[in-house]
Amino acid sequence: MSVWDDLVGQEKVGEQLAAAARDADALVTAASGDAPPPEASKMTHAWLFTGPPGAGVTRTARAFAAALQCVSPDRALGGAPGCGFCDGCHTALIGTHADVTTVAAVGTQILAEDMRDTVRKSFTSPANGRWQVILVEDAERLNEKSANAVLKAVEEPAPRTVWLLCAPSIEDVLPTIRSRCRHLNLRTPSVAAVADMLVRREGVEPDVAAAAARATQGHVDRARRLATDPAARERRATVLRLPLRIDEIGGCLKAAQELVDAATEDAKVLAEELDSKETEELKAALGAAQGGRLPRGTAGVMKDLEDKQKRRRTRTQRDSLDLALTDLTGLYRDVLALQLGSRVAIANADAEDTLERLARGSSPESTLRRIEAIAACRDALDRNVAPLLAVEAMTMALRAG
Repeated sequence: MSVWDDLVGQEKVGEQLAAAARDADALVTAASGDAPPPEASKMTHAWLFTGPPGAGVTRTARAFAAALQCVSPDRALGGAPGCGFCDGCHTALIGTHADVTTVAAVGTQILAEDMRDTVRKSFTSPANGRWQVILVEDAERLNEKSANAVLKAVEEPAPRTVWLLCAPSIEDVLPTIRSRCRHLNLRTPSVAAVADMLVRREGVEPDVAAAAARATQGHVDRARRLATDPAARERRATVLRLPLRIDEIGGCLKAAQELVDAATEDAKVLAEELDSKETEELKAALGAAQGGRLPRGTAGVMKDLEDKQKRRRTRTQRDSLDLALTDLTGLYRDVLALQLGSRVAIANADAEDTLERLARGSSPESTLRRIEAIAACRDALDRNVAPLLAVEAMTMALRAG
């Protein structure tokens, strides 16, 4: 199964990247003196992947990175790079390849200090003789200083370095950076394509796969989680019941608190294992003595790690809240569709009773105001407003209609 099989509903983009990977392979071969370089190469040193949430932007970039590092012997017989089975593909896909560096925002921004070592590494030769790949998952979160560092590296790249930048839209990236990148825009996969993937790749029952794909409206990762994790389905069901619990002010405040507490617990569960692993690895690298005692002068390094982990927990909590708000927006979208008699497919068919009750009890205008209140809450969270305060303001607005 090749690396391109993970690109759900992105056939055209997959074809372009496969062609670029073939030319990249030819460039490596030419550099070794075994063959002439291709005359019109589709390969370039910087790529910008954009697309709506759930389209698989980062997954697509990582598949391309794997194809660039593919060492399958089939390539010598004319096989396309990106077999998905060789050591190069496997380690690139799981994030352990020595020549594939991934940068993701720990907090709300990618700081210059987080990019410093990465930019320095981008000017070194690849360890295994193929490509040095720098994958920036959240290019829209680069602040001014870190963006300038990336710009300098993209302007004058090393011969065998490839930058893969991922962002929601091209406008989220500095014009000076995006003008030096080849842009690929992904689309939201169809519900049918996502459901088919869940059945083939995850072994999910067709009915469950169809419901998950429809509920998430083509968001691949959320659909996979919803189809395979009962706890995720229960959390979503709780969110969809929220509009029925805010008839009184006390209910609004309680619902807001429960929503924030659930997001905090989610962040804690996701962070605990990763934080513990990072801490133990750093202690071992610093030469901690038996019993965990650190060498003198290393307390500052541990403090930096703790600060990084704290920023990541904050971001994870807000990402979890954003997921709940997305589900809530989808619910009110369905309510609006019912109120207007639209033939648009209902995403939350499993909450039909709630939808009909909300549709009968309000007007389309009030439903639109509620959708705007959810958008305002998301905007407040982006501006670092305290989560509980932002969610309480939203639930009060939902009650007012």
